[in-house]
Parts: sequence; C-alpha cells; structure tokens
Amino acid sequence: MPVTLNAEQKMISLMAKDFARKELEPNAAAWEKNQTFPIDAVRKMGGLGLLGMMVPTEYGGSGAGAVSYCLALQEIAYACASTAVTMSVANLSTEPLLKFGSEAQKEKYLSRLASGELLGCFALTEPSAGSDPGSLQLRAEDRGSHYLVNGTKIFITHGGYADVVNLIARTGQDKGNKDLSAFIVEKGFPGFSVGAKEDKMGLRASNTVELIFEDCKIPRENLLGKLGQGFKIAMTALDSGRIGIASQALGIARACMDEAVGYARERRQFGKAISSFQAIQWMIADMATGIEAARLLTLSAARKKDQGVPFTREASMAKLFSSETANRVAYQALQIHGGYGYTKEFKIERLARDARATTIYEGTSEVQRIVIAREVLKV
Repeated sequence: MPVTLNAEQKMISLMAKDFARKELEPNAAAWEKNQTFPIDAVRKMGGLGLLGMMVPTEYGGSGAGAVSYCLALQEIAYACASTAVTMSVANLSTEPLLKFGSEAQKEKYLSRLASGELLGCFALTEPSAGSDPGSLQLRAEDRGSHYLVNGTKIFITHGGYADVVNLIARTGQDKGNKDLSAFIVEKGFPGFSVGAKEDKMGLRASNTVELIFEDCKIPRENLLGKLGQGFKIAMTALDSGRIGIASQALGIARACMDEAVGYARERRQFGKAISSFQAIQWMIADMATGIEAARLLTLSAARKKDQGVPFTREASMAKLFSSETANRVAYQALQIHGGYGYTKEFKIERLARDARATTIYEGTSEVQRIVIAREVLKV
C-alpha cells in the first residue's frame, strides 16, 4: 500500500531539503576531502529538530515520528552522506533512553540530545565482536557505588565528538547475550578516552573512532534499564537504526541517479546525447525502479514504527534492499560517466565510495537476510 504523506511530513521534508542544499551540499566535497567533521552544521540540525525526531515534545524533541525522520534523512544524505550517518546515530542514541531510561535519566539527557546541545553516540562493536554481540568482552564490574569498566569499542560513529555514549557491556560471567547491560557514559568520566580515528574509504567527513575504557567509573544511576537487558536494548536501537541507514542509502541512490541523468543529457558521443542510447536508458530505468521500491519499503517500515507495531522484519528488508540498491545505482551511475566518473572532479566518485558502507554497518546485508529469514520462519 502506498504511503500517503500528510502536510506536516511534506513540510519537514522540504525544510530538510532546503537546509541540506544551502548548508551541506556546497561544503560536502571539501569536508570529505579534508575529513572535516561538520560540528557546526550538526548543531544547527539540532536547532531544527532533526536530532530528536522520535523524542516526544514533553522531553524536548520534535516528536515528528519515523516517516518524517526517513524523509528528512534522505534529503540530508542526498547532500552529504557523512552528515546523514551522524543524524542517524544521533537519533538512534535517543531511543534507548526513551524506551528504557528512568525519568531522571530522560529529564537529564533527552532534551539536550534532541536540541543538539549534547551529541549522542552508540557503542556496541568491539575488535572481536561485530555481527555477534554475544562475543563482547568489554566488562563492567559492580563496585557498589559505581561500575568499573575496562575494554575497547571500535568503529564508533562521531565518537570523538560525542558528549554521551550508549554503551553495551558485559556484566556477568556467562558468555553470549544474557549477561549484557547498557550504560550511559558521559564525556569526562574518569578512565574514558577517545582512541584512534579511522581513515575510511568513504563517509570521510563522518568521525569514526575507537573508545577506550581503562578503569572507567560509571555511577550506579547511569545503568540504563535493568541488568541483563543490554542485548534487548541494543537490538531495539538497531531496528530503528536500520530504518535510518535505509533512508541514508536511499538519499545516496537518488543523488547518484540525478548525477547520471544530468551527465547523460549533456555528454555527446557519435553525434548525439548518450541519454538517447538504449543501453543508457535501460540503466536509468533500472535505477528509478529500484529507488522507488526502496522508498516504499523504507516508508512502510517507518509507518509500522509510528503505529507502534513490530517492525523488525520490515526494517531489515528496507535496510537490505535500500543499501544494495544504493550500491547498484552508484555502480551504474559511475559506468554512465565512464572514465570521468572515476576521477575526483565528478561527484559520482564520492557518492560511489559513500554508498559502499551502507551494506556493512547497522548489520551487514548477510545479517539482514538472517533476521528476515528468522522472522519469516519464526525460528
């Protein structure tokens, strides 16, 4: 069933588009080249309500909902995919607090995260634990008034700029998912530091770092949810995160297609524009069809989230299809550009590199297929 947008959703989409075209797109190439994290632009996004879109107004958020979030994130990704993943993770970081946090935690953090005063991130992945959270080794030991944390997290989006970290740690002796718990870590807690910054293939204006915990003291009141709920909290956050990455991939794909269409109309070979050649037309037709299918899958997942019904399967379907579509569209768009597309003079070169990560983070395409199959088979 097609998703019909209401007036507010259309307005939010237009607002995000206007901001992205004016504030992000003119700077995206330079930010990417210099690996500059656009912190000022991110703070402005907070002021526009783009960092707390699922946070209710009573906690300082915009309460816009998941469909509006998808529409806005697409527009941000169209202009700057690096900034889009920051927006995605910032919104993701509010969800564990909203769903599992105490009233005191919500009052302390949510409005400041939603406004962009604080920037939140999510720390799950470790050197030996990526797709398998049950292999986590970072440990939090109960010391009475506080927990003492030791270990390392890697590939943490904007971890070098985050003020608040949603941390998943092992709090028991058992292996697997049962003894994982979640904590709220503030920048400045003793024993918490930022480690190496990753030099990435794409999304180079997105800060990606390791986080180091060496006898880090986390106050007891910063336990998020209950002991042993860490895996549930992480998976709940990732369901929403996958809708975000599906939207990011969709924005990248749209940008790739527009670049390809524009180039095909202008580039002349054999005495005519290459857009008149059937081979080019078929590639563009495939791009447009894939993008439309990805759009409907993503909005369908978002609508289910807004309705408060389970959306795990739909989120994984949207993330899988949108990210694979983004990579396919990027490949075809670069092919249409020919040799020029392989140079940094043309935007498609950056877009093709940015698209690649979307099939990897927030669960690889292979993990999404596992999730979807389990949901279908109920195994």
